Amino acid sequence: MRERIGKEEALELYNIQDLNILSEKALQIREKLNGRTVWYNKNFHLEPSNVCMHNCKFCSYRRTSNSQPGAWTMSLEEVNEYCLEKFQEGTTEVHVVGSVHPQKDISYYYRVIETIRKSLPPSVTIKAFSAVEIDDMAKNAGLEIKVVLKELIKRGVSALPGGGAEIFDPQIRAQICPDKANAQRWLEIHETAHKLGMNTNATMLFGHIESRENRIDHLLMLRELQDKTGGFDAFIPLLFKAANNPMSYLGEVDSIEVLKTFAISRIVLDNFPHIKSYWPMLGKELCQLTLLYGADDIDGTINNSTKIYSMAGSKEQKPIMTSANLKKIAAECNMIAVERDSFYNQIIKK
Repeated sequence: MRERIGKEEALELYNIQDLNILSEKALQIREKLNGRTVWYNKNFHLEPSNVCMHNCKFCSYRRTSNSQPGAWTMSLEEVNEYCLEKFQEGTTEVHVVGSVHPQKDISYYYRVIETIRKSLPPSVTIKAFSAVEIDDMAKNAGLEIKVVLKELIKRGVSALPGGGAEIFDPQIRAQICPDKANAQRWLEIHETAHKLGMNTNATMLFGHIESRENRIDHLLMLRELQDKTGGFDAFIPLLFKAANNPMSYLGEVDSIEVLKTFAISRIVLDNFPHIKSYWPMLGKELCQLTLLYGADDIDGTINNSTKIYSMAGSKEQKPIMTSANLKKIAAECNMIAVERDSFYNQIIKK
């Protein structure tokens, strides 16, 4: 059995110059957990609004009001129409994240979920909302997190996405996202969801003002909660994109740093079954490379349904992929793409 590594050992991995060594270490763990499988699903995203009360410095998506250019807030009728437009035969998941709208109360978010549930077949899993959105819903309504999560479950939510984690270090958060849920609150919300039987994902935003040490601390906090609950399905390293936001002056880290971070995430998070490489953020080429550095999931077909990274300068301005595209990415790495549902059950074609 492989011995679990600690903080200092994890930091030392960043100093390895030969990327083949890191790749080999990450692939050993990846293949033990998932063989040569590359998971994907047929999904689309729904982003109800980008008008947000928070002012995260890394965000290119946020608008201050509906009157600002580039802003949107969907009515319930528009949510219904959007679901009907984006749903394709075989779709198994809708991923719902957006913003914390200053004029919308918790009933709006409940009704969004109710509308989605009525618009789509029962076989489509609703994964919604981020811990930050849930935190604000609960605070604004004067409710406990457990109550809000139970209400969301009752209306059709089956899983939570991993957004809003950013970097857990409080000094970094004070600079990049000072007015939203802190690390302890984020972890509390996911722990509560796990206790209610919900599986969730986790993320880390890297490549901005954080240090490598901050990243390792973040991973270790996630590993500790996973030891406790076992409720995380996947970890998604999210690359900071530098276009159209107040932190654009930083630029972006190079692909070597990205691949190291993926490999080290796979090595440190030995209790996470999956590492997801989100291709609308990384681009298809770099996403493919991450499969050689520990990633075993490349998200899904998306169907041109998310603007969060395209507004931040991603090369994938209209993110869409077919199953054939995803299978090709895997095959070129001598791996096999396997379609899954939201809980990593293989979809068997009849």
